[in-house]
Amino acid sequence: MIDESVFHDVIVKYKNFLKTEDWGSQELYKWEAVSVFQKNWNIDAANLSGMLKSSLSATMNLLVSQSSYPGKMIQIMAEWAPEEIRSMFKALYDESQDVCERIENFKQSAVTVFQRYNHGENNHYQDEHAISVYLWLRYPDKYYIYQFGIIKNVAERLNTGLVFKKGAYKQNMAQFYPLYDELNGLIKSDVELATLLGKHISGKNRYYPDLELKTLTVDVGHYIGRYLEEKDFSKVESVQDENPSVDQPHDDVQEVNDDSPCNYWWLVAKPSIWSLYDMAVDEVQSYTLYNGNGHQRRIFKNFLNAKAGDVAIGYEATPTKQIVALLEIAKENDGKELFFRKKETFANPVDYATFKDIDELSEMEFLKNKNGSFFKLTEDEFNVLMDIIREDNPIVKQKDFETYDDDAFLKEVYMNKEDLSTLKKLLTTKKNIILQGAPGTGKTFAATRLAYAMMGQKDESRVEFVQFHQNYSYEDFIMGYKPEEDGGFILQKGLFYKFCRMAKSAPEKSFFFIIDEINRGNLSKIFGELLMLIENSYRSDKHAVKLAYSDEKFYVPDNLYIIGMMNTADRSLAMIDYALRRRFAFFKMKPGFDSAGFMTYQKEIGNAKFDKVIEAVKSLNDTILKDDSLGEGFCIGHSYFCNQKIFDYGWLRNVVLYDIAPMLEEYWFDNKEISNNEIDKLIKVLND
Repeated sequence: MIDESVFHDVIVKYKNFLKTEDWGSQELYKWEAVSVFQKNWNIDAANLSGMLKSSLSATMNLLVSQSSYPGKMIQIMAEWAPEEIRSMFKALYDESQDVCERIENFKQSAVTVFQRYNHGENNHYQDEHAISVYLWLRYPDKYYIYQFGIIKNVAERLNTGLVFKKGAYKQNMAQFYPLYDELNGLIKSDVELATLLGKHISGKNRYYPDLELKTLTVDVGHYIGRYLEEKDFSKVESVQDENPSVDQPHDDVQEVNDDSPCNYWWLVAKPSIWSLYDMAVDEVQSYTLYNGNGHQRRIFKNFLNAKAGDVAIGYEATPTKQIVALLEIAKENDGKELFFRKKETFANPVDYATFKDIDELSEMEFLKNKNGSFFKLTEDEFNVLMDIIREDNPIVKQKDFETYDDDAFLKEVYMNKEDLSTLKKLLTTKKNIILQGAPGTGKTFAATRLAYAMMGQKDESRVEFVQFHQNYSYEDFIMGYKPEEDGGFILQKGLFYKFCRMAKSAPEKSFFFIIDEINRGNLSKIFGELLMLIENSYRSDKHAVKLAYSDEKFYVPDNLYIIGMMNTADRSLAMIDYALRRRFAFFKMKPGFDSAGFMTYQKEIGNAKFDKVIEAVKSLNDTILKDDSLGEGFCIGHSYFCNQKIFDYGWLRNVVLYDIAPMLEEYWFDNKEISNNEIDKLIKVLND
């Protein structure tokens, strides 16, 4: 795979670097980072977040950059959900499983945790690079650090013939480890390399000994991929000269209408006039070459030089100040207008503050002089910007989503057909609905499945989830100023704002925003001026209002539906105020023990003990209904007894003793005789 003649030429240059003090000051921290991690790692630590902070304290720029901080974020997530994060690391470090699957599972689990607890944060940052760092720190004699740009350059510059593609994570990871194992073998065969490294780390407890030279392999790869220029690789140069247009900078840019390389552009739109974000994908728009006074637009040559097939990054100016779309030149200028087609909407737009101070962009035409609307980008500038964009907007390959209809809903959600029909009609006409009910009635599960049933397919990209809490604010939900590390503040867009923008860009599709524990937040404060805009009759641009933190006019699109969940058994929560109540339809979720779906499930379990417990719970619910201090909103839901394929007595006993019994004690906290009596009835059924 590796061209050894090229490798030996390169390694001579690396050895010269390894002999210098600069190498020690720049690269030696990697060996210290491993040592610190190994000394502090304890998966069973009571304070998981604190343990992670100590273990990752020497990783420096391995887990932080200008636009990404996975190390800090995993610590924050460990504060939110310590046991879930603990389980994620245990699974990641389970060497009996395939490493690529472990990485993917860690990433997906991070998404799940983040969506449940994000508390205003914008990104979990747990990508393949960060996860590979965790693996390398834990098993430094086995694993390497994965970084796409570096790996891609290493493969190309060592003439391996391997192709690493942006977004093709599984394919990339499957190629990455064998490539670096081969590189490691070549490094081990060079005795001088180990000797030179030993001079830096031998006899020093602060550095990991690196007996297998895996960390040295990481460093050599980093040197090849980052420090050396193309001119250092004569064989690579000859290949590139034969076919200079072979390497497209990104997988998402493929359509070029002639044989010459495409150019890259920066297109600016003023939101008060028109919105790049709100354009539909594949919609064609034009930009006049002359302003209203008949004068040539600024940087007129750019309009003349743009040709069909060129790629443009779309940026919305003040007050938005975000990269929002990818476009292509659809038709060259006709002397009056330049035509472009929208190729992609960025679900997570990139703020100006994210890229304005990046060194690689310091000469960017737009940043040097913002007067104008159409700016030239170099290929390197385009690639840097796309790398930033793709961190939060990975390429989503079109796929056939699993169909999901009413029958599928009723099979999973234990509700009768008539109630489902009512639920869909309410959501369609009102746009906003709250599922209210006691614990265990399946509100959260039903909300997601209702969205699927309305869409007719399981398209998770069109469903967003947030959980309200007492400290959740307008700034988290819509937008607000957040502190930066340098002591300043930056205007950041909230989750609902971003989701509304996404829905606007695809008006032909339905989008569903799900709010768990909706009555735990200060709703008037969270929604702010959007309290009016969520009403069905105000879902249009003519009712747009200026947002509190910007001059931007904003409205909630007609194709966005809001589904809230509310626990009626929580006495500590205030009811929703009337102003918000009248904008939502309220649907009572009831225990589904008598639904066709649950009865089918009960037959599949096929256990007499299970059946008797269910009958006892139904009898208990009758008692709760008759109690004037409780009532329907406190009935025990069916979901406590779901998701079992076979009967398990231990599981059933735990549900009764540790889920239901404490709840009954809370229900009748002022009457121990009733609670004890009802608990005893359940235990008796268990023991008979």
